[in-house]
Amino acid sequence: MTELRYLAPDTLDEAIGAFAKAGSAARILAGGTDLLVQMRSGVLRPGVIVDIKKIPEMTAIEQTADGGFRIGAAVSGMALAEHKTFGKAWPGVLEAVNLIGSKQVQGRASAGGNLCNGSPAGDSVPAMVAAGAVVTVQGPDGRREMKVEDVPAGPGRTNLKPGEILVSFTLPPRPPGSSDAYLRMIPRTEMDIAVVGVGVSLTIKDGTVTAARVGLGAVAPTVLLVEDAAEALIGSKLDDAALAKAAAACSAACRPIDDKRGTIAYRTRVAGVLLKRTAAIAAKRATGK
Repeated sequence: MTELRYLAPDTLDEAIGAFAKAGSAARILAGGTDLLVQMRSGVLRPGVIVDIKKIPEMTAIEQTADGGFRIGAAVSGMALAEHKTFGKAWPGVLEAVNLIGSKQVQGRASAGGNLCNGSPAGDSVPAMVAAGAVVTVQGPDGRREMKVEDVPAGPGRTNLKPGEILVSFTLPPRPPGSSDAYLRMIPRTEMDIAVVGVGVSLTIKDGTVTAARVGLGAVAPTVLLVEDAAEALIGSKLDDAALAKAAAACSAACRPIDDKRGTIAYRTRVAGVLLKRTAAIAAKRATGK
């Protein structure tokens, strides 16, 4: 039986030192809702667990000087939901984070863990991509920033370097007339894995879309930023032609697999349908109409 060491450092430097020293035998514990399940099933047998929840920077929610937000990698969905202003600026990100499991799970699960788990169907990831979120990571060679869409490398894999830990997400400030939304399609009514997930962020001025981002999940080896869909929406009044073009772009971007939750054809079609619905919700929130 492999000896398991549990470490709960108080500082980020201590965590990075322990994580880097243990190498491939180490795993980060942010919420544990994926890690502990994988350990119980025998998928993972780590030698060292580094719990980051005692590090203040990892559990903080801060409003930045320019009006954006910085969210620690270990902030739980429930803590984010209880924040006074975050959900008003980023309702789509919040609803995506709080689709991770049950209420009990949301008390532990974090967007940081959801991203680093590397699942193409992670609910928070398409919404973070649509938000234009940037992550800060830190390792033995110092700090650097990455776009959220550049973190996943494939199912169960990330582009973080050996010894690096995801520290936080930074979301940009919201111009007037901006909002976002996230929708997913699942086989059951709740607590299931997405067949397709779509995040849309819009800025609308005088009825015209001036900025847009679209994130698409569960239809490729990694969550996708669909720039062609965003370009179809920018400059439009979200008329049927623009929405149809954006929906077609989402379907064209799909590279799904057949599995028990959905076929390739089904996922491809649903991606376009969800784009239209998600954009409509984001637009309603942005304009208040």
